[in-house]
Amino acid sequence: MNRKVLISGASVAGPALAYWLGRHGFKPTVVELAPALREGGQAVDFRGETHLTVLERMGLLPELHRIQTGGSPMHFVDEGGRTLLHLPAEFAGGGLEVLRGDLARVLYEHSLPYAEYVFGDSITHLAETSSGVRVDFRSGASDEFDLVIGADGLHSNVRRLAFGPEKDYVKHLGYYAATWRLPNYLGLVKGSVCHNAPGRLASVGADHRDAARAGAFFVFAAPELPYDRHNPEQAKRLIVDAFSGLGWEVPRLLDSLHPASDLYFDSISRADVDAWSTGRVCLVGDAACGATIGGMGTGTAMVAAYVLASELARDPGAPRTAFIRYESRLRDYAKSCQAGGDRTGRFLAPKTAMGARLRNTLLSRPSLLNWMLKQGEKITSAIDLPDHPVPRPHP
Repeated sequence: MNRKVLISGASVAGPALAYWLGRHGFKPTVVELAPALREGGQAVDFRGETHLTVLERMGLLPELHRIQTGGSPMHFVDEGGRTLLHLPAEFAGGGLEVLRGDLARVLYEHSLPYAEYVFGDSITHLAETSSGVRVDFRSGASDEFDLVIGADGLHSNVRRLAFGPEKDYVKHLGYYAATWRLPNYLGLVKGSVCHNAPGRLASVGADHRDAARAGAFFVFAAPELPYDRHNPEQAKRLIVDAFSGLGWEVPRLLDSLHPASDLYFDSISRADVDAWSTGRVCLVGDAACGATIGGMGTGTAMVAAYVLASELARDPGAPRTAFIRYESRLRDYAKSCQAGGDRTGRFLAPKTAMGARLRNTLLSRPSLLNWMLKQGEKITSAIDLPDHPVPRPHP
């Protein structure tokens, strides 16, 4: 009863949920638009007891410790390269930092014994029936599932189909962010070097695996821009226009952008959904309560997947009740974590020179820095995890 579950999205929340549902005896299928697992991406972090407890219960901690980055210290410099602010590795990296692509691979491998994966396809239509949800796919296939879960991020396809257009749920927070890879021409060893101009951040950091490679990370303030999210050439023009005329290493970094084939570009935005479920469809992770950067979304997604699977396992015959319990248990926690994303753009790229000087002065004080780190751990640990018995994993 209600065991056949379709999950949209194979990044973090989707494979984590597939793992836990499979352990509880459900039959999850994960559909992912990309033709394969998405590699690369920025580093993501876990911090606080709750995040680490979920990872431990999944049996992931030993492997994640082996592939962790060790954290990414940040050096803010002026146009001549003089250090204005140093932030230690744990500020951005928390207690455990890994590359997003590595985390996705580990979650996929751990969930594979319990789930079927379909890559290169996506949902085009959802229709609830008396016994489940009828799903049409871009490939032309159709099937019926007991439950459908949207674990497909801030720009969730499931949320659009089941709840309404993205504009009703996603709020632009006034900034855009971009990342791409390039040669490590500065010879960086660890961490990143960052330079601010009003409303802009240009930074470059060492690749955690390949000493010959580096990664650029740009942030700039702008109102909501009309562009095609799936057209990288449009995005490149927007970035060049925003940073044109700046000094420091910006011209060389922009030169490396033109041939880049792995550009990530998106608004810094926040998702707010009044109710995380409708009928037999439910949202998890960033689709329900996400923030592009700084909202501790990766850890929250892992916690959410664990809680949702636990609630469904308590009474598989009453999924709507399980969805309500899941949201009731998690909403305040997720919103508290998400709130950090509201400040990310202003922190990374203050809109005035005075704002940047104030940030640098305040965060140069060890007492304030330590307080902020402790507050982050306090926020991520402010939830009681359910302890529903889980069958032993497959041998």
